[in-house]
Amino acid sequence: MSSCLEEKHSRIFVTGPIIVGAGPSGLSVAACLSNRGVPSVILERTDCLASLWQKRTYDRLKLHLPKHFCELPLMKFPKNFPRYPSKQQFISYVESYAARFNIKPVFNQTVEKAEFDVATGLWTVKTQDAVYSSTWLVVATGENAEPVIPDIPGLKKFTGPVVHTSAYKSGSEFANRKVLVVGCGNSGMEVCLDLCRYNALPHMVVRNSVHVLPRDCFGLSSFGIAMTLLKWFPLKLVDNLLLLLAKFSLGNTDRLGLRRPKTGPIELKNVTGKTPVLDVGAIALIQSGQIRVTQAVKEITRKGAKFVDGQEMEFDSIILATGYKSNVPDWLKDNSFFTKEGMPKTPFPNGWKGENGLYTVGFTRRGLLGTAFDAVKIAEDITEQWMKMNGPLGSSNICSSPHIIHFQFNKS
Repeated sequence: MSSCLEEKHSRIFVTGPIIVGAGPSGLSVAACLSNRGVPSVILERTDCLASLWQKRTYDRLKLHLPKHFCELPLMKFPKNFPRYPSKQQFISYVESYAARFNIKPVFNQTVEKAEFDVATGLWTVKTQDAVYSSTWLVVATGENAEPVIPDIPGLKKFTGPVVHTSAYKSGSEFANRKVLVVGCGNSGMEVCLDLCRYNALPHMVVRNSVHVLPRDCFGLSSFGIAMTLLKWFPLKLVDNLLLLLAKFSLGNTDRLGLRRPKTGPIELKNVTGKTPVLDVGAIALIQSGQIRVTQAVKEITRKGAKFVDGQEMEFDSIILATGYKSNVPDWLKDNSFFTKEGMPKTPFPNGWKGENGLYTVGFTRRGLLGTAFDAVKIAEDITEQWMKMNGPLGSSNICSSPHIIHFQFNKS
Protein backbone atom coordinates (compact mmCIF):
# COMPACT_ATOMS: atom_id res chain seq x y z
CA MET A 1 0.00 0.00 0.00
CA SER A 2 2.93 2.39 0.61
CA SER A 3 3.24 4.99 -2.10
CA CYS A 4 6.36 7.00 -2.94
CA LEU A 5 4.88 9.84 -0.90
CA GLU A 6 4.39 7.59 2.14
CA GLU A 7 7.99 6.35 1.96
CA LYS A 8 9.19 9.85 2.80
CA HIS A 9 7.56 9.50 6.23
CA SER A 10 8.34 7.47 9.33
CA ARG A 11 6.13 4.42 9.50
CA ILE A 12 4.85 3.73 13.00
CA PHE A 13 3.08 0.57 14.13
CA VAL A 14 0.78 1.11 17.11
CA THR A 15 0.07 -1.98 19.20
CA GLY A 16 -3.13 -0.48 20.59
CA PRO A 17 -5.76 1.60 18.78
CA ILE A 18 -5.14 4.85 16.92
CA ILE A 19 -7.52 7.54 18.15
CA VAL A 20 -8.08 10.58 15.91
CA GLY A 21 -8.95 13.64 17.98
CA ALA A 22 -7.92 14.80 21.47
CA GLY A 23 -11.23 16.32 22.50
CA PRO A 24 -13.39 14.91 25.32
CA SER A 25 -14.40 11.99 23.08
CA GLY A 26 -10.90 10.82 22.23
CA LEU A 27 -9.67 11.37 25.78
CA SER A 28 -12.59 9.36 27.18
CA VAL A 29 -11.74 6.34 25.05
CA ALA A 30 -8.03 6.60 25.87
CA ALA A 31 -8.80 6.83 29.61
CA CYS A 32 -11.14 3.83 29.56
CA LEU A 33 -8.53 1.83 27.64
CA SER A 34 -5.75 2.91 29.99
CA ASN A 35 -7.86 1.87 32.97
CA ARG A 36 -8.03 -1.61 31.43
CA GLY A 37 -4.32 -1.71 30.64
CA VAL A 38 -4.61 -1.15 26.89
CA PRO A 39 -2.29 1.46 25.33
CA SER A 40 -3.38 3.86 22.58
CA VAL A 41 -2.04 6.72 20.49
CA ILE A 42 -4.08 9.92 20.00
CA LEU A 43 -3.40 12.04 16.92
CA GLU A 44 -4.49 15.67 17.32
CA ARG A 45 -4.33 18.30 14.57
CA THR A 46 -3.92 21.27 16.94
CA ASP A 47 -1.45 21.99 19.73
CA CYS A 48 -3.78 21.40 22.69
CA LEU A 49 -6.43 19.22 24.30
CA ALA A 50 -10.11 19.98 23.64
CA SER A 51 -9.27 22.50 20.90
CA LEU A 52 -12.94 23.29 20.22
CA TRP A 53 -13.26 24.52 23.80
CA GLN A 54 -9.88 26.24 23.92
CA LYS A 55 -9.80 27.90 20.51
CA ARG A 56 -13.34 28.08 19.11
CA THR A 57 -15.63 29.13 21.93
CA TYR A 58 -16.70 32.50 23.29
CA ASP A 59 -15.51 33.74 26.65
CA ARG A 60 -18.85 33.64 28.49
CA LEU A 61 -19.57 30.00 27.59
CA LYS A 62 -20.66 27.64 30.35
CA LEU A 63 -21.84 24.07 30.23
CA HIS A 64 -25.51 24.07 29.27
CA LEU A 65 -26.26 21.04 31.45
CA PRO A 66 -25.45 20.40 35.13
CA LYS A 67 -21.93 19.10 35.61
CA HIS A 68 -22.94 15.57 36.66
CA PHE A 69 -24.45 15.06 33.20
CA CYS A 70 -21.17 16.14 31.57
CA GLU A 71 -18.61 14.05 33.44
CA LEU A 72 -16.15 12.00 31.45
CA PRO A 73 -15.84 8.31 32.41
CA LEU A 74 -13.99 7.44 35.63
CA MET A 75 -13.58 11.00 36.94
CA LYS A 76 -16.05 13.41 38.53
CA PHE A 77 -15.86 17.20 38.44
CA PRO A 78 -14.29 18.85 41.51
CA LYS A 79 -16.86 19.38 44.25
CA ASN A 80 -16.14 23.11 44.39
CA PHE A 81 -17.14 23.62 40.75
CA PRO A 82 -20.54 25.30 40.27
CA ARG A 83 -23.53 23.48 38.81
CA TYR A 84 -22.69 24.90 35.38
CA PRO A 85 -18.88 25.07 35.07
CA SER A 86 -17.36 27.85 33.00
CA LYS A 87 -15.29 27.38 29.87
CA GLN A 88 -12.03 27.70 31.81
CA GLN A 89 -13.21 25.30 34.52
CA PHE A 90 -14.15 22.69 31.93
CA ILE A 91 -10.77 23.06 30.20
CA SER A 92 -8.97 22.62 33.55
CA TYR A 93 -11.08 19.50 34.18
CA VAL A 94 -10.11 18.05 30.79
CA GLU A 95 -6.42 18.78 31.38
CA SER A 96 -6.57 17.14 34.83
CA TYR A 97 -8.35 14.17 33.26
CA ALA A 98 -5.57 13.66 30.71
CA ALA A 99 -2.92 13.98 33.42
CA ARG A 100 -4.67 11.48 35.69
CA PHE A 101 -4.68 8.79 33.01
CA ASN A 102 -1.27 9.77 31.62
CA ILE A 103 -2.72 10.60 28.20
CA LYS A 104 -0.17 12.31 25.97
CA PRO A 105 -1.51 12.93 22.45
CA VAL A 106 0.77 13.47 19.48
CA PHE A 107 -0.05 17.11 18.74
CA ASN A 108 0.10 19.02 15.43
CA GLN A 109 -0.73 15.89 13.45
CA THR A 110 -3.39 16.51 10.82
CA VAL A 111 -4.80 13.25 9.51
CA GLU A 112 -4.77 13.51 5.73
CA LYS A 113 -6.00 10.01 4.97
CA ALA A 114 -7.10 6.88 6.82
CA GLU A 115 -7.99 3.61 5.13
CA PHE A 116 -8.21 -0.09 5.83
CA ASP A 117 -5.76 -2.39 4.08
CA VAL A 118 -7.49 -5.70 3.44
CA ALA A 119 -4.19 -7.44 2.65
CA THR A 120 -2.60 -6.68 6.05
CA GLY A 121 -5.78 -6.32 8.11
CA LEU A 122 -4.51 -3.00 9.42
CA TRP A 123 -5.68 0.60 9.41
CA THR A 124 -3.22 3.02 7.85
CA VAL A 125 -3.43 6.61 9.05
CA LYS A 126 -1.32 9.21 7.23
CA THR A 127 -0.43 12.61 8.70
CA GLN A 128 1.90 15.25 7.31
CA ASP A 129 4.78 13.71 9.30
CA ALA A 130 4.21 9.99 9.57
CA VAL A 131 2.19 6.93 8.60
CA TYR A 132 0.63 5.08 11.52
CA SER A 133 -0.72 1.52 11.38
CA SER A 134 -2.94 -0.35 13.83
CA THR A 135 -5.53 -3.08 14.12
CA TRP A 136 -8.03 -0.54 15.43
CA LEU A 137 -9.07 2.99 14.44
CA VAL A 138 -11.22 5.18 16.70
CA VAL A 139 -12.77 8.20 14.96
CA ALA A 140 -13.13 10.83 17.70
CA THR A 141 -13.26 14.04 15.68
CA GLY A 142 -16.95 14.39 16.53
CA GLU A 143 -19.91 16.30 15.17
CA ASN A 144 -18.30 19.73 15.58
CA ALA A 145 -15.05 19.50 13.63
CA GLU A 146 -15.57 22.33 11.12
CA PRO A 147 -17.66 25.53 11.13
CA VAL A 148 -20.71 25.60 8.85
CA ILE A 149 -20.64 28.68 6.62
CA PRO A 150 -24.08 29.12 5.04
CA ASP A 151 -24.46 29.93 1.37
CA ILE A 152 -26.37 33.21 1.69
CA PRO A 153 -26.71 35.22 -1.53
CA GLY A 154 -24.56 38.35 -1.44
CA LEU A 155 -22.61 37.43 1.70
CA LYS A 156 -19.28 38.22 0.05
CA LYS A 157 -20.53 41.69 -0.91
CA PHE A 158 -20.95 42.82 2.69
CA THR A 159 -18.40 45.52 3.51
CA GLY A 160 -18.40 45.04 7.30
CA PRO A 161 -16.94 42.21 9.42
CA VAL A 162 -18.43 38.71 8.96
CA VAL A 163 -17.51 36.37 11.83
CA HIS A 164 -18.48 32.77 12.59
CA THR A 165 -19.09 32.05 16.27
CA SER A 166 -15.99 29.80 16.17
CA ALA A 167 -13.97 33.06 15.97
CA TYR A 168 -16.22 35.13 18.27
CA LYS A 169 -14.81 35.77 21.74
CA SER A 170 -16.64 38.71 23.29
CA GLY A 171 -19.20 41.39 22.54
CA SER A 172 -16.60 44.02 23.39
CA GLU A 173 -15.47 43.89 19.75
CA PHE A 174 -18.99 44.90 18.66
CA ALA A 175 -19.79 47.56 21.25
CA ASN A 176 -22.52 50.01 20.16
CA ARG A 177 -22.91 48.29 16.78
CA LYS A 178 -25.98 47.02 15.00
CA VAL A 179 -25.30 43.32 14.49
CA LEU A 180 -27.08 40.68 12.42
CA VAL A 181 -26.83 37.29 14.14
CA VAL A 182 -27.68 34.45 11.77
CA GLY A 183 -28.92 31.50 13.81
CA CYS A 184 -31.11 31.05 16.88
CA GLY A 185 -29.65 28.00 18.63
CA ASN A 186 -27.86 28.06 21.96
CA SER A 187 -24.86 29.86 20.45
CA GLY A 188 -26.97 32.44 18.63
CA MET A 189 -29.00 33.22 21.74
CA GLU A 190 -25.95 33.51 23.99
CA VAL A 191 -24.06 35.67 21.51
CA CYS A 192 -27.04 38.03 21.38
CA LEU A 193 -27.10 38.11 25.18
CA ASP A 194 -23.37 38.85 25.26
CA LEU A 195 -23.69 41.61 22.65
CA CYS A 196 -26.30 43.35 24.79
CA ARG A 197 -23.80 43.58 27.66
CA TYR A 198 -21.77 45.89 25.42
CA ASN A 199 -24.68 48.04 24.23
CA ALA A 200 -24.81 46.45 20.81
CA LEU A 201 -28.19 45.99 19.10
CA PRO A 202 -28.44 42.36 17.92
CA HIS A 203 -30.99 41.27 15.33
CA MET A 204 -31.37 37.49 15.48
CA VAL A 205 -32.42 35.62 12.33
CA VAL A 206 -34.98 32.88 13.03
CA ARG A 207 -35.47 30.82 9.91
CA ASN A 208 -37.04 27.66 11.34
CA SER A 209 -39.09 26.62 14.36
CA VAL A 210 -37.20 26.22 17.63
CA HIS A 211 -37.85 24.88 21.12
CA VAL A 212 -36.77 27.23 23.91
CA LEU A 213 -36.82 25.84 27.45
CA PRO A 214 -35.78 27.48 30.72
CA ARG A 215 -32.36 26.18 31.76
CA ASP A 216 -33.67 25.98 35.33
CA CYS A 217 -37.17 25.73 36.74
CA PHE A 218 -38.04 25.97 40.45
CA GLY A 219 -34.32 25.85 41.21
CA LEU A 220 -33.85 22.58 39.33
CA SER A 221 -32.31 21.86 35.95
CA SER A 222 -34.96 21.39 33.25
CA PHE A 223 -32.80 18.66 31.72
CA GLY A 224 -32.48 16.96 35.10
CA ILE A 225 -36.25 17.12 35.59
CA ALA A 226 -36.75 15.54 32.15
CA MET A 227 -34.24 12.73 32.79
CA THR A 228 -35.91 11.90 36.11
CA LEU A 229 -39.42 11.88 34.66
CA LEU A 230 -38.37 9.66 31.76
CA LYS A 231 -37.64 6.88 34.25
CA TRP A 232 -41.35 6.61 35.02
CA PHE A 233 -43.32 8.27 32.23
CA PRO A 234 -43.51 7.96 28.43
CA LEU A 235 -41.53 10.41 26.32
CA LYS A 236 -44.52 12.27 24.88
CA LEU A 237 -45.92 12.94 28.35
CA VAL A 238 -42.55 14.25 29.54
CA ASP A 239 -42.32 16.49 26.46
CA ASN A 240 -45.77 17.91 27.23
CA LEU A 241 -44.77 18.59 30.84
CA LEU A 242 -41.60 20.37 29.67
CA LEU A 243 -43.66 22.56 27.35
CA LEU A 244 -46.00 23.45 30.21
CA LEU A 245 -42.99 24.44 32.34
CA ALA A 246 -41.62 26.48 29.45
CA LYS A 247 -44.91 28.32 28.96
CA PHE A 248 -45.16 29.02 32.69
CA SER A 249 -41.57 30.31 32.86
CA LEU A 250 -41.10 32.02 29.48
CA GLY A 251 -44.60 32.72 28.23
CA ASN A 252 -45.78 32.12 24.69
CA THR A 253 -42.59 32.26 22.61
CA ASP A 254 -44.58 32.13 19.36
CA ARG A 255 -45.53 35.76 19.99
CA LEU A 256 -41.84 36.65 20.00
CA GLY A 257 -41.27 35.13 16.56
CA LEU A 258 -39.95 31.86 17.99
CA ARG A 259 -42.35 29.25 16.64
CA ARG A 260 -42.24 25.89 18.37
CA PRO A 261 -41.96 22.66 16.34
CA LYS A 262 -44.93 20.30 16.42
CA THR A 263 -42.68 17.52 17.72
CA GLY A 264 -41.74 17.74 21.42
CA PRO A 265 -38.22 18.85 22.45
CA ILE A 266 -36.83 15.49 23.61
CA GLU A 267 -38.41 13.51 20.77
CA LEU A 268 -37.07 16.03 18.25
CA LYS A 269 -33.59 15.77 19.78
CA ASN A 270 -33.66 11.97 19.61
CA VAL A 271 -34.89 11.84 16.03
CA THR A 272 -33.02 14.73 14.38
CA GLY A 273 -30.30 15.71 16.83
CA LYS A 274 -31.69 19.26 17.00
CA THR A 275 -31.03 20.53 20.51
CA PRO A 276 -33.56 22.73 22.31
CA VAL A 277 -32.32 26.13 23.38
CA LEU A 278 -31.81 26.41 27.13
CA ASP A 279 -32.57 30.00 28.01
CA VAL A 280 -30.18 31.88 30.29
CA GLY A 281 -31.68 35.34 29.84
CA ALA A 282 -32.11 35.97 26.11
CA ILE A 283 -35.91 35.61 26.17
CA ALA A 284 -36.25 38.48 28.66
CA LEU A 285 -34.15 40.70 26.38
CA ILE A 286 -36.26 39.74 23.36
CA GLN A 287 -39.37 40.68 25.34
CA SER A 288 -37.83 44.04 26.27
CA GLY A 289 -36.75 44.76 22.69
CA GLN A 290 -33.01 44.70 23.36
CA ILE A 291 -32.75 41.67 21.07
CA ARG A 292 -34.77 41.93 17.86
CA VAL A 293 -36.08 38.82 16.07
CA THR A 294 -36.14 38.84 12.26
CA GLN A 295 -37.33 36.44 9.61
CA ALA A 296 -35.03 34.57 7.24
CA VAL A 297 -32.50 36.48 5.15
CA LYS A 298 -33.25 36.69 1.45
CA GLU A 299 -30.02 38.43 0.48
CA ILE A 300 -27.04 40.20 2.02
CA THR A 301 -26.32 43.64 0.59
CA ARG A 302 -23.17 45.77 0.78
CA LYS A 303 -24.45 47.53 3.90
CA GLY A 304 -26.96 45.11 5.39
CA ALA A 305 -29.62 42.56 4.50
CA LYS A 306 -32.94 42.03 2.76
CA PHE A 307 -35.41 39.71 4.47
CA VAL A 308 -38.06 37.35 3.09
CA ASP A 309 -40.84 39.55 4.52
CA GLY A 310 -39.68 42.46 2.32
CA GLN A 311 -37.84 44.44 5.00
CA GLU A 312 -34.34 45.79 4.38
CA MET A 313 -31.95 46.97 7.12
CA GLU A 314 -28.38 48.15 7.45
CA PHE A 315 -25.93 46.45 9.80
CA ASP A 316 -22.40 47.12 10.98
CA SER A 317 -21.43 43.46 11.43
CA ILE A 318 -22.67 39.93 10.76
CA ILE A 319 -22.15 36.98 13.12
CA LEU A 320 -22.82 33.48 11.81
CA ALA A 321 -24.16 31.27 14.61
CA THR A 322 -24.68 28.47 12.13
CA GLY A 323 -23.03 25.58 13.94
CA TYR A 324 -20.54 22.93 12.98
CA LYS A 325 -20.24 19.76 10.95
CA SER A 326 -18.24 16.54 10.84
CA ASN A 327 -15.12 16.40 8.67
CA VAL A 328 -14.84 12.59 8.51
CA PRO A 329 -15.57 12.34 4.74
CA ASP A 330 -12.49 14.52 4.08
CA TRP A 331 -10.04 11.94 5.40
CA LEU A 332 -11.67 8.54 6.03
CA LYS A 333 -11.54 6.77 2.67
CA ASP A 334 -13.67 4.07 1.09
CA ASN A 335 -15.88 3.56 4.10
CA SER A 336 -19.59 2.88 4.02
CA PHE A 337 -20.13 3.25 7.77
CA PHE A 338 -20.58 7.04 7.57
CA THR A 339 -23.08 9.13 5.65
CA LYS A 340 -21.92 11.79 3.20
CA GLU A 341 -22.48 14.28 6.05
CA GLY A 342 -19.92 12.41 8.15
CA MET A 343 -22.28 10.83 10.67
CA PRO A 344 -22.63 7.11 11.47
CA LYS A 345 -25.43 5.52 9.48
CA THR A 346 -26.38 3.35 12.46
CA PRO A 347 -28.25 5.43 15.06
CA PHE A 348 -27.57 5.60 18.81
CA PRO A 349 -27.05 3.42 20.81
CA ASN A 350 -25.42 1.15 18.21
CA GLY A 351 -23.43 3.64 16.14
CA TRP A 352 -20.15 3.21 18.04
CA LYS A 353 -18.83 0.17 16.15
CA GLY A 354 -18.19 -0.42 12.45
CA GLU A 355 -16.34 -3.18 10.65
CA ASN A 356 -12.67 -4.19 10.55
CA GLY A 357 -11.79 -2.57 13.87
CA LEU A 358 -13.43 0.80 13.18
CA TYR A 359 -15.04 2.69 16.08
CA THR A 360 -16.69 6.08 16.48
CA VAL A 361 -17.20 8.29 19.52
CA GLY A 362 -18.73 11.75 19.83
CA PHE A 363 -21.36 11.30 17.12
CA THR A 364 -24.42 10.42 19.22
CA ARG A 365 -26.00 13.91 19.16
CA ARG A 366 -26.41 13.40 22.89
CA GLY A 367 -23.53 15.51 24.17
CA LEU A 368 -21.03 14.30 26.72
CA LEU A 369 -23.49 11.74 28.10
CA GLY A 370 -23.46 10.00 24.74
CA THR A 371 -19.69 10.29 24.55
CA ALA A 372 -19.25 8.56 27.92
CA PHE A 373 -21.63 5.77 26.89
CA ASP A 374 -19.77 5.07 23.65
CA ALA A 375 -16.30 5.37 25.19
CA VAL A 376 -17.03 2.64 27.74
CA LYS A 377 -18.47 0.34 25.05
CA ILE A 378 -15.48 0.88 22.74
CA ALA A 379 -12.94 0.23 25.50
CA GLU A 380 -14.71 -2.96 26.57
CA ASP A 381 -14.80 -4.27 23.01
CA ILE A 382 -11.17 -3.46 22.16
CA THR A 383 -9.96 -4.80 25.52
CA GLU A 384 -11.62 -8.15 24.84
CA GLN A 385 -9.80 -8.42 21.51
CA TRP A 386 -6.55 -7.14 23.04
CA MET A 387 -6.62 -9.81 25.74
CA LYS A 388 -7.11 -12.55 23.15
CA MET A 389 -4.09 -11.27 21.23
CA ASN A 390 -1.81 -10.49 24.17
CA GLY A 391 -2.93 -12.75 26.98
CA PRO A 392 -4.33 -11.90 30.44
CA LEU A 393 -1.58 -9.49 31.43
CA GLY A 394 -2.00 -6.99 34.26
CA SER A 395 -2.32 -3.35 33.40
CA SER A 396 1.09 -2.52 34.86
CA ASN A 397 2.81 -5.05 32.59
CA ILE A 398 1.05 -3.83 29.47
CA CYS A 399 1.48 -0.13 30.09
CA SER A 400 5.16 -0.47 30.91
CA SER A 401 5.88 -2.14 27.58
CA PRO A 402 6.44 -0.03 24.43
CA HIS A 403 3.28 0.42 22.38
CA ILE A 404 4.66 2.04 19.24
CA ILE A 405 7.31 0.69 16.91
CA HIS A 406 9.08 3.08 14.53
CA PHE A 407 10.26 2.15 11.04
CA GLN A 408 12.18 4.84 9.14
CA PHE A 409 11.97 4.80 5.36
CA ASN A 410 14.59 6.81 3.48
CA LYS A 411 14.00 7.66 -0.15
CA SER A 412 16.80 6.09 -2.22
